[in-house]
Order: sequence, then structure tokens, then C-alpha cells
Amino acid sequence: MSAYASLTVHFGRISAMSNAIGILQWDSDTMMPKGAAASRAESLALLRVMQHEMAVDPRLSDWLEAAGEDATLGTWERANLREMRRVFTAQTALPADLVEASSKAISACEMAWRQARADADFPALLPTLAEVLRLQREAGVAKGEKLGLSAYDALLNDYEPGGRSEKIDALFDDLAAFLPGFTQEALAAQARRPTPAPLAGPFAIEAQRGLGQRMMTALGYDFDRGRLDVSTHPFCGGADNDVRITTRYDEADFSKALMGVIHETGHALYEQGRPAAFMSQPVGQARGMVLHESQSLLMEMQACRSPEFLGFAAPLMREAFKASGPDWEADSLWRRYTRVERGFIRVDADEVTYPAHVILRYRLEKALIADAMPLAELPAAWNAGMQELLGTTPPNDRLGCLQDIHWPSGGWGYFPTYTLGAIAAAQLFDAACRAKPDALPGIARGDFAPLVAWLRTHVHGQGALLDTDELLTRATGHPLDAGVFKAHLARRYLAS
Repeated sequence: MSAYASLTVHFGRISAMSNAIGILQWDSDTMMPKGAAASRAESLALLRVMQHEMAVDPRLSDWLEAAGEDATLGTWERANLREMRRVFTAQTALPADLVEASSKAISACEMAWRQARADADFPALLPTLAEVLRLQREAGVAKGEKLGLSAYDALLNDYEPGGRSEKIDALFDDLAAFLPGFTQEALAAQARRPTPAPLAGPFAIEAQRGLGQRMMTALGYDFDRGRLDVSTHPFCGGADNDVRITTRYDEADFSKALMGVIHETGHALYEQGRPAAFMSQPVGQARGMVLHESQSLLMEMQACRSPEFLGFAAPLMREAFKASGPDWEADSLWRRYTRVERGFIRVDADEVTYPAHVILRYRLEKALIADAMPLAELPAAWNAGMQELLGTTPPNDRLGCLQDIHWPSGGWGYFPTYTLGAIAAAQLFDAACRAKPDALPGIARGDFAPLVAWLRTHVHGQGALLDTDELLTRATGHPLDAGVFKAHLARRYLAS
């Protein structure tokens, strides 16, 4: 067996282990009884240590060196080899005891977060979150020393290979300067239009679930390779060819669950569309979380808040909730789904204010990883940042620094990918609509096939073959920049 073939077998086994971990983690977040938390934490920690041991197998170094001399490898195989090296380099920076300790700390912190969030009690979370932060900082330092990066950039690199805070700082500083004034303009333009009346609930959860499944089908989600469930924080997870999504329901407002389902379906379409021939290999994985978030936000914000989509969705909403009247017409629903408000909750934010939520979290997590701010000061720093960026202060920590699971679950370095993804989403949707003139008319009919086919070719099916900027340049004509995103916001929100 050649060195490259040995590598593919080995990384296929690592992928199988990831699949097992993914399903166990999904169960932990959806159906696992509280009493199983301790034993589940032990199981996940053991599997993650075993996976880590596989990823740092000393044979890999020799195989990687020998495969690098193999002149028979094609473009995809060479890219796969590059991604194998990247994984091996990052994993060999971490000792097994740190992987185990981090997994156990995350499991404990996630359980503590659920209760602390419900109780709006940050001090109750502080001890377990401090341990997660300590271990994440340690991991960032270890990886950074191996990769020649800062601790934060080393953590970011796990979610967005090649991503650097220097570039993000420039983009986010530009947006932070742009957004307050633009938000005022958008609110002023909105005030000149009729204000949509609140839709009268309650909206039965079963009806919401049925509507969500109908939308998932329209978008192209394959229910033979996934399912829809409920969790405290919506997510897309599972395993290869078993891509599961979750949402959360509010009987007073069906739009939260519906848009959550659409958002997570965008992620799922990416996972279900990865290149089948390399599904278990590093090159067959999603490029990174910037492109992953671009797919969820492209569906949720670009496509499914468009007038075309609301024209298709309005009758389905009326049917689902047995509703009628002018408030349920497409134009009124469009005004509702594009309403700008200074709110507290990131996942419920409109696309104008959403970047401010992300910029806040990015700045805070950078400071915490750099040990430039005590963790105990997080609630106060959060509230001050909300006031500066959004002009509002959360009344409690449940609506403030406790709202997201990312930090308790070890997702340090993830947050900036949301807004970088929004920028990429605007570029990709614009390019898709120019390349496929039937994309928007198709959405108006509930036919997402033209749009999804373009995404399959230019994003999903590319796996990790290209880096983010190269993929965007090939698909849209230029690398990541905020110009198309700003132009999109102006078209949608400044029209009177």
C-alpha cells in the first residue's frame, strides 16, 4: 500500500471517530437525560483522546513525507495531503491530557450553562467557564507556538484555516464605524413605511414544526440523511450522511423557529453537498466556518427575507396557522421579516444589527484569550459594548453574556466567522443571481434548485480544495470584502 493510500485509510478512521462523537454530542444537546451527563462526559472525553491519538500517530510523519514525493497524485489528492498536514501539525501541538481535560471541562460547563442561562446567573457559571477558558488559552498558546501564531489566531485557525485577526480587525473596525449611522438611516426609512401589526398567536408547536419541515424540503434538505429536533441553542451537527439540525420554538412568535430552521438548513445543505468521493477525507470537509456561515446566512438573510421568498411563503404560513387578513399578505410579512430593531439576542437579530453583536463577542473573546480582561468582568464589559455598538443594555445576563453556548462549549475563535460569513453570503448570492437569472424567479415559486445547483458547484462540492479567498474569487470575481454586503443593505433597508 502506498504512503498516500495508508494516509487515506487512517484519516478515514479518524472521520469515523468524528461521526461517533458527533452523534453522541447531538444526543447530549437534544435528548440526553440530565442524570447521564457525568458518564457521557467520560465517554466523549475518552473518544476525543482516542481520536487525538490517531491524529498524532507517529507513522503519519513518515507517510506524509513519502506521499509528498508521489508524482502520481492529482489535484484533489495533493490538496488532501495539504489538509492532512494541517491537521497533523495542529494536533501534534496538543498533549493528550490537555485534550481530555478540555473535553471534560466543556461537558461540565455546557450543563452548568443551561441552568445558569435559565436563572440569569453568571456567577454560577463562572467557575466552570473559567476552567474552559484556561484550557482554551493553553491550547491556543501550544498551537500558536507550533504554527507561529498568537494564541487567538491559533484558535481561530481551527475554525477558519488561514484566518487572521489582523484582517478581521480591519474589516470589523470599518463595519463598526459604518453600522451606527447606517442603522439610524435604516430606522428612519423604516419609520416612513407602515408598521406591520403583531401577528396574533399562539402558534402551535406542531404547526411550526410542519411549516419548518416544508421549508426544509423546498430548500433541498434530504430527510433521508438527517432530521429536525429541538435544543436550547439551534445547531447543525451529526455525522457524514446523517446531518441533523435543531431549532427552538416560541408559541408567541413562530418566526424565531422558522428562521432558525432555514439558517441551520443552509448549514445542512453544505454538509449534504460535500464531495462524496472525499467525504471521509480532510479535503472533503467544509473549507471553514466563514463559508459555512455564508451558506446559512445566504439562505436565512439573502434568499428567505427577499420579496420573492415571502410571496411563496405567505400562503404556506396562512395555511399552517389557519390565518387570514392583510397582516398575512406577502408585503406585510416582508416588512416584518426585514424590520430593524436594536435587540439583545444575536440569533434573533436582523441583518443590519447582527454584525454589531458579532463584533462585540469577537472583541471580548480576543481580550479574554489574551488575558487582558478578567473573566469576572465579562457581564459589565458585555453591557458596555452593547451600549456602544447597539445603543441598548441587556436587563440581565440571560439576555446578555449568557445567551450563547459557544464559549461554554469551547468555541473560542468561532464568533467572527458569522459576520465574515454574512459578507461572503452577499457576494455569493449576488454572483449566483447574476449567473443564474432563474434563481430569484425560482425562489418565488418555491423552487430553490437553480440556486442550490450553483452553490453545489461553486461552494459545497469544492470541499476544502481551495482556501476561502480563492474560492470566493473564482465564484464571485474578488476575495472577501464588505462592499457587496453594504450595497445589499442599502438596497434593502434604505428604500422608502
